[in-house]
Amino acid sequence: MADEVDVVVIGLGPGGEDAAGRLAEAGLSVVAVESRLVGGECPYYACVPTKMMVRAAGLLADGGRVPGMAGDADVRPDWAPVAARIRDEATDSWDDKTAADRLTGKGATLVRGEGRITGPHEVTVNDRVFRARRGIVLNTGTSPTAPPIDGLAGTPYWTNREAVQATEVPESLIVLGGGVVGAEMAQVFSRFDGRVTVVEAADRLLLNEEPESSALIRDVFEREGIGVRTGVNVTAVTYENGEFTMHLGDEALTADRLLVAAGRRPNLKGLGLEHVGLDENARSVPVDGHLRAADGVWAIGDITGMGAFTHVSMYQAAIAVRDILGEEGSPAAYRAVPRVTFTDPEIALVGLTEAQARDQNLPVRTGMSQIPESSRGWIHKVGNDGFIKLVENTEWGTLVGATAAGPSGGEILGFLSVAVHTETPTAVLREMIYAYPTFHRAIEPALAELARRSG
Repeated sequence: MADEVDVVVIGLGPGGEDAAGRLAEAGLSVVAVESRLVGGECPYYACVPTKMMVRAAGLLADGGRVPGMAGDADVRPDWAPVAARIRDEATDSWDDKTAADRLTGKGATLVRGEGRITGPHEVTVNDRVFRARRGIVLNTGTSPTAPPIDGLAGTPYWTNREAVQATEVPESLIVLGGGVVGAEMAQVFSRFDGRVTVVEAADRLLLNEEPESSALIRDVFEREGIGVRTGVNVTAVTYENGEFTMHLGDEALTADRLLVAAGRRPNLKGLGLEHVGLDENARSVPVDGHLRAADGVWAIGDITGMGAFTHVSMYQAAIAVRDILGEEGSPAAYRAVPRVTFTDPEIALVGLTEAQARDQNLPVRTGMSQIPESSRGWIHKVGNDGFIKLVENTEWGTLVGATAAGPSGGEILGFLSVAVHTETPTAVLREMIYAYPTFHRAIEPALAELARRSG
């Protein structure tokens, strides 16, 4: 006998939790299904705890910048308060009671277990069957994955989940993967006196960012003593006597710990997608502008392939909720999706890279400025690495992409995101007043270079 409800939400990451709560507050009967922690990866294993780690590592770096600028400082790293803050403030020791109570307090019914679509408008959790009159919302997210390297499987390697639960810093660490997670964690553990080497198969770090960002981060890493190996082929991994050995052809790296940050896979297997005409082997669930994936099925978050970011999931949740409730609203638009890599310097990008714009056959030109050459960058002095890069569509006269790399790069990106999203003409941006002396004032000379290149 099936329980009749209005909506079943499978997966309670940030978007799923938000959607379930909004729908319940709107008066619908909502069953929210989660097999792990309410809130998903972000508050327990990703965004929140990792940024606590980044904040702590940044304080150490700032302490080391005091000599010659403000006196003397004796900085001694201690991981204990970082681990305690993650445990006590961020995750409640990886207990989701607060999040679960928040959700049920809005009127949703929380059901623990693996949710599976077993027919149109039907979800089975354990031995309970729910009939969703209005439909099903999928927000099952992604999980860390490891490349098929000989010997890797079965070793006690870390993913981001184990890294944020670390109670001490390993003396030596190999980070496999030079993307966002790998870069952030490499710098954190290095600044806490770990000996860190980053290994990346591609020819540069942060492959999805501008090449200038990759070069900047590599320079900073090498200056800080982080080893960087790019364009290498890992042939095998062994683990003996508490030590990892990574084989790179003729070279072998050894370390106490190995962090695998080489990608994630969508959690689609076993979800019963075949019952609604979808493919569980696909890399993502195709959706329309209102996040509809099939009749009576909406999908949001990482599984849509529109950006594995909490802010995208929350944005999509709001659109899906409006559609389910029959409310008016704009369809999803992704021309100005922002993202930030919280290294030091921060690498923040919105919209398209120069290469992506050219791949779309857009007529583009770029303008750049260097943060150290700006007034604020000169004042900042130590730790002022960075640049602004603007990508303009010459036919439209608007920005289609921008990068803000440097101190507070993610905050500078807010201005650039508005410009890309609203398609503000660069001529208008050049006529604005930029506060002096701020980091975002470095946008002005980048705009000036765009103008020079138009002549």
